[in-house]
Amino acid sequence: MAVERADSSDLAGAPMSGGAARPVLAVSMGDPGGIGPEVLVKALADPALRRSAKFRVLGCASVMHAAAERAGIEPFWWTIRASAGLDEAALVHDVVLVDYEPLLNLRDPIYPAEASKLGGSLSFQFVEDAIALAKRPAHDPLHAHGIVTGPISKAAWALAGRGKYPGHTELLAVRFGVERVGMMFVGPKLRVILVTAHVPLMDIRNALTIGQVYDAIDLGHDACRHLGLARPRIAVCGLNPHAGEGGLLGDEEERLIAPAIELAQRHGIEVSGPHPGDTVFGAALAGKYDLVVAMYHDQGLIPVKLLFRDESVNVTVGLPSVRTSPDHGTAFDIAGKNIASEQSTASAIRLAVRMCEGVRRLGEANA
Repeated sequence: MAVERADSSDLAGAPMSGGAARPVLAVSMGDPGGIGPEVLVKALADPALRRSAKFRVLGCASVMHAAAERAGIEPFWWTIRASAGLDEAALVHDVVLVDYEPLLNLRDPIYPAEASKLGGSLSFQFVEDAIALAKRPAHDPLHAHGIVTGPISKAAWALAGRGKYPGHTELLAVRFGVERVGMMFVGPKLRVILVTAHVPLMDIRNALTIGQVYDAIDLGHDACRHLGLARPRIAVCGLNPHAGEGGLLGDEEERLIAPAIELAQRHGIEVSGPHPGDTVFGAALAGKYDLVVAMYHDQGLIPVKLLFRDESVNVTVGLPSVRTSPDHGTAFDIAGKNIASEQSTASAIRLAVRMCEGVRRLGEANA
């Protein structure tokens, strides 16, 4: 199925250099049985958003058209078959849908609103081919400057025989051949990066290392610079209540977190901590910090989702390509009902455009 051939201020785009007026984004639709098609159609129905980039949507035509019909949206995309590949004619359109359904040999494909082998196989292939477009040489007309991924089901990937990849982040790291990657979440007034992600809570104490904490600080610093922050102010959370209370409530702050902060400071990063997790997010919201480094998944995600549930964006940092995604899952329970919000998907697209421009700008500055 490979496609071959020749704060709210964080959510704006700008022209690209090198002859391209706008960045090109490879967009994977996500699981066809989930809300991915609906939120993508609704988001790109905004003409201003469509004008911010050129989009190569990897997905299924029937669910895209069904979502548009339910929402009362006139289809705005140019459709080609995945087997035909992108060509010069398709490249002139703002939104090109690469349709994988002709490859299925099914007259009327049905995608259940639950984890399925078919949904897992398709959504995995969409991401694989989006990555392939991003990995093409920069001078290639089919090169994608960034990737926006729709929501997938980890259980569906497992049913499709792709269970070795727990999610997008792990697959992206392998395909791009990088060891240091991180999950960063960007909302209108809060940015958070995780030191550990999908690790059981009881295992975090043994999983933390000085290197992991430093990597999160360093990767988050670089990502903030791509967002236009010349010198990001970074705050690092402690692991324990009250950041360990001077060792009374745990020693991870002194053994692991403080040394990582000191190392980052020696490398010129403006970072402080460890700070108590129950106060640092309020300080960041008040404008004292540009980024908070959280030690584990829920420490960082609870404030993000509580405050900016439909507006925050998941960013994979540490890749040679920009990658963003909406901060929600497949939501099979509401799929096909035309009630899903497109705000997070729209924000993911805007942020991808902004970060593509940041990469270009920093590249020119360092040339």
